[in-house]
Amino acid sequence: MAKTAGLVGLVGIGATGCSTDEVLRFGWPVAVTPQGEQMRELWTWSVIAALVVGVIVWGLILWSVAFHRKKSEELPRQTAYNLPLELVLIVVPTVIVAVLFYFTAVTQNDVLKKTGNTDVTVDVIAFQWNWEFQYPEHKTSDGQTVSTLGTSTEIPLLVVPAGQSIRFNLKSTDVIHSFFVPEFHFKRDVFPEAKKNNQDDAFEITSIDRPGAFVGRCAELCGSYHSVMNFEVRALPKADWDKYINLREQTNDKTGKAYTAAEALAEVNCPDWCSPLATTTTPFNTDRTAREASGSGNK
Repeated sequence: MAKTAGLVGLVGIGATGCSTDEVLRFGWPVAVTPQGEQMRELWTWSVIAALVVGVIVWGLILWSVAFHRKKSEELPRQTAYNLPLELVLIVVPTVIVAVLFYFTAVTQNDVLKKTGNTDVTVDVIAFQWNWEFQYPEHKTSDGQTVSTLGTSTEIPLLVVPAGQSIRFNLKSTDVIHSFFVPEFHFKRDVFPEAKKNNQDDAFEITSIDRPGAFVGRCAELCGSYHSVMNFEVRALPKADWDKYINLREQTNDKTGKAYTAAEALAEVNCPDWCSPLATTTTPFNTDRTAREASGSGNK
């Protein structure tokens, strides 16, 4: 029985085509930050612990069904107390909860820890239904803060350096939104400026482990266009980031204005993955007259 169950399990895992790493992530995306990897490890071991408990419970149920089913009309021997079993049922769950609480608290403290001394600071401003990313430590030639503003014609790009610590300061200009980059494994609600209930409007990541492009989303239902309130992340190597942010501080001779995010990325000449325009999503049309009610399209 046990061999058959084990064989079925191995065949099931093999049939999925998943690697060991994918299996142990239990559906979570690959983390690109140390904090994300810490949370992934907590998730993995929590699920394994739950599966172990589940297997034991399932085994006891099947054992009871197989060996303690009704065999005659004779009433089985009645047992009033079983002190050792009762102690086990109290002690073991208490130990499991205590261990999970400990590792959860340790991970939470590490993930939420703020040093106040990061390499880059980004102010994230959410609004219905787009994003603005400001770099308060960098100014344009006319003294304005370097910023990237999403519009109904362009998806905003959050450009940051890989391998450096980053602080994100979050705020909303209207309703509650939520800043979420799955590869960061960190989702933080973005509240209007008035703080309530000890709201924490900032978080830090130690570094982004590798250059790459990632998709960010609003993960809090915030109105009509919530589902298309996306942005994209470009994590550049340090040298390319320096070129990018230096360009953002300068005036583009072709336009006579400060470089936009797309213009600066185009000048950096980084690999294909850091396209100067969004590649995974498209801007949404806010013109209500351009849309039709469901079911009213042309036949």
